[in-house]
Amino acid sequence: MSQTSTTTAKEFAKSRRGPVLGAIFLMATSAIGPGFITQTATFTAQLGAAFAFAILVSVLIDFALQMNVWRIITVAGKRAGDLANQAVPYSGYVLAVLIVMGGLAFNIGNIAGGGLGLNALLGIDPKIGGAITALLAIGIFLFRKAGPVVDAVVMVLGVVMIVMTVIVAVISAPPIGEALKQTFVPDTLNFATITTIVGGTVGGYITYAGAHRYLDSGLTGPEHVTSVHRASFTGILVTGVMRYVLFLAILGVVASGVVLDTSTSAANPAGQAFGAVLGTAGLRIFGLIFWAAALTSVIGAAYTSATFISTFSKKLGTGRPLQWATVVFIVFSLLVYLALGAAPAAILVFVGGFNGLILPIGMTIFMYIGVFRQKDILGGYQYPVWLLVVGILATALSWYMGINSVGPIFKFIGIGA
Repeated sequence: MSQTSTTTAKEFAKSRRGPVLGAIFLMATSAIGPGFITQTATFTAQLGAAFAFAILVSVLIDFALQMNVWRIITVAGKRAGDLANQAVPYSGYVLAVLIVMGGLAFNIGNIAGGGLGLNALLGIDPKIGGAITALLAIGIFLFRKAGPVVDAVVMVLGVVMIVMTVIVAVISAPPIGEALKQTFVPDTLNFATITTIVGGTVGGYITYAGAHRYLDSGLTGPEHVTSVHRASFTGILVTGVMRYVLFLAILGVVASGVVLDTSTSAANPAGQAFGAVLGTAGLRIFGLIFWAAALTSVIGAAYTSATFISTFSKKLGTGRPLQWATVVFIVFSLLVYLALGAAPAAILVFVGGFNGLILPIGMTIFMYIGVFRQKDILGGYQYPVWLLVVGILATALSWYMGINSVGPIFKFIGIGA
């Protein structure tokens, strides 16, 4: 009996490996979407090596917030909207509206990024490229067993992004010593920049993308805390390394004397950087990386936003209803993108900052659960004090940065300029 139980447990764990890896890569690729790539190129061109400090802060905040979100969601075995409603009545609905709004903004930017990527890769019109990206994502979700397909697509494209970026970073030969120095002691400090990059990497839906996908693995409850900790830490490590490598790749171009054009909203500084390193081939590589980042982020934004829509109706929470809710979300995002006049690069920078403003609201609710509602919501689970402390500090920092960055963030799209 014991041997049979052990075998069954091992088989179950093996069968859950796909969703677990999918959760890790969904979090990672959502955090390294076209918005982050564009933001990195824009701010590296403006700040040079000093932008390394913003990368460091984003990784530290990412660690503090994601470790708490994954822990609370998986121990409770419930999605963020339902947890928020349980903790503070109706707050889950408010959070869901904000996340869906932020997810829509992100997804419009992601589809725009898909258009930019295919334009660089194949030379087609960005609007048509955006439509192709959205339609491909819809096709993936229309599969009856969409979960495994989503996991496979996200993992394969994630690996492609990492490998290609490393190659460009090596060729661009960045000043690593200067970058390391300014990672800790920057020449300049800009809160709007940090808020935007934090919002683009952990704000809005991204905060919950990996944890919500992890719930599908079935490895929830206090007894699976170790595997949750390992998965969330791995995802954060992957995103941190990828962010810094991408920054180094673009810094190498900037440090060589190449001036990236960020003067207009239609400029594509990331594409310029890759083109400066490898010419036409570099532009094609950029297109592939950017398009892969866009497609995986469209998948992540749409899926996670749909899981928040289920806060209003449990019928939309699983199976085919969740798939169709995701498809409708992508279609709506595409229609808004096609009707929008703003340039893709401007959208991609703005949405990061916008979601950085949403971030502290959800985290305040989660920290309230961790501090005051452990017994009833987490089933008496003894929450690590150190994790709560770093989460509270990161949440307070995100409030401070958000309050100081509202004006500059909206100036990215010409509001309040």
